[in-house]
Amino acid sequence: MSHATHGNAVLTPRGRLMLAQLVVDEGWTYARAGERFSVGTTTVRRWVQRYRDHGLDGMHDRSSRPHRSPHQTSRRLERRILGLRVSRRWGPARIAYHLHLNPSTVHKVLTRYKCPRLRWTDPATGMRVKSIDRRSYVHDAPGDLVHVDIKKLGRIPTGGGWKKTGRVIGNRNNKRERPGYAFIHHAVDDHSRLAYSEIHCDEQKETAVGFWQRARAWFATHGITIKAVLTDNGSCYRSKLWANTLNAAGIKHRRTRPYRPQTNGKVERFNRTLLEEWAYAISYDSEAARAAAYPAWLHHYNHHRGHTAHKGHSPITRVPNVPGFNS
Repeated sequence: MSHATHGNAVLTPRGRLMLAQLVVDEGWTYARAGERFSVGTTTVRRWVQRYRDHGLDGMHDRSSRPHRSPHQTSRRLERRILGLRVSRRWGPARIAYHLHLNPSTVHKVLTRYKCPRLRWTDPATGMRVKSIDRRSYVHDAPGDLVHVDIKKLGRIPTGGGWKKTGRVIGNRNNKRERPGYAFIHHAVDDHSRLAYSEIHCDEQKETAVGFWQRARAWFATHGITIKAVLTDNGSCYRSKLWANTLNAAGIKHRRTRPYRPQTNGKVERFNRTLLEEWAYAISYDSEAARAAAYPAWLHHYNHHRGHTAHKGHSPITRVPNVPGFNS
């Protein structure tokens, strides 16, 4: 790649010409000419030779790009990288793990095609938005903190929603059935990102507490003892039933700051992942079909999906002494 030189710099094309002419036309030695322009004899020799070979045209910058790049990423692979970026909204590391590449290779391809960073884009439209500074933190051990949340998700009517059938038929199916909402309760371990999740019909305190008791037992089978829980300020988490359940188990309850969902960032990121990779990944023809696909996806997330926070390893690899769970 050529670099533009300042107009008054010593070794602009005009300065290089003067340097070469001192040696070629006036007989100066390389050392004396180099001293005059404060450059080394190697630099003097290079511009003198270019002047002898090409005259005035030889005084201009040349591209540093090699004539051949035998190891350059193929166009076909570049298209796959860009396709995953657009369709899946994956970062360089996630794409690299999927395609068995080095993350730096993927990053260079995305940079070459001027793809903005994901945190600079709107998740829904992909349009570039103002950058947000986000500082990540990780607790020292599994169970030190578990993020608990509920994701409200519109149910798919029988026959399919508008994404599968088009807006006319999809809206007709919605009006006929009025499917309502599904409430996905989940708990995500801060250290390992291991997740336990269930789909329910409501977000009542009894449902939330029942989910939590099963989640706690599930984490215990993975050798994780939970010390603290972080939730938002939803009514079920402000109930006496919830507080008494945690107190009885000696678990500390923390709450996020109002109107600051990024405080519960680990579970918010999990929400985005499940939307992109399960809920809206394909067009389901019913809510039952989508719900049936959830356990397999959740297993894939915990045991096989490379996580960028773990340098391509799955969450289960961050849980110590759990033999036989990576099948």
